[in-house]
Amino acid sequence: MTFLEELKKQRWDDHRFYHHNRINQFLHLLSAMCFMVSYALVFYYPAAAALVGWLLSMILRQSGHFFFEPLTYDKVNQVSHEHKEEIKVGYNLRRKVVLLSIWALVPVVLFFEPTLFGAFEAHTNLYDFINNMAITWLFIGIGAVLFRTLHLFKLMGVQSGLVWFTKILTDPFHDFKIYRKSPLHLLKGEMYDDMTDWYEEVPVSN
Repeated sequence: MTFLEELKKQRWDDHRFYHHNRINQFLHLLSAMCFMVSYALVFYYPAAAALVGWLLSMILRQSGHFFFEPLTYDKVNQVSHEHKEEIKVGYNLRRKVVLLSIWALVPVVLFFEPTLFGAFEAHTNLYDFINNMAITWLFIGIGAVLFRTLHLFKLMGVQSGLVWFTKILTDPFHDFKIYRKSPLHLLKGEMYDDMTDWYEEVPVSN
């Protein structure tokens, strides 16, 4: 597949395997808008960008996956949840638990090690503590994306890794585009997406 074909396929697989629930889609819509704000803030106020990205965007996004998305057999795609977790290109739920655990431990580590082993000046007030925490979260987010990209270079090849990297960076804009109508579906009482109204043709790898 070409780069764009693989990008289209990764987006389609992510949507059809992990975004059946309309509440999950709506939370992704909210998350996407928060991430757009975070993208704008990162150039002027990185700490604020990290706070918006982790406390709003990521919590909204992952809540949809953990609390609303079905974890049973997927009748629409005719695959088990375990199969989907095995073939997930990015961070599956198990990997997300590890990442979120690291994120949640940052305030605890900073409380007992205010300089974060020499990375910061020790905080003297709540503002400094929050700023150091936010900057640490920012680097964890960047590091998580770069680590998985390099890992995919080894597992699937450079193109697949770069495709996933591109997908992650553009997910907020793409999610906004495809989930912008999720509130309307919820108002109609439609709780689940039958996956018939998005891609008509998606490349299939050999």
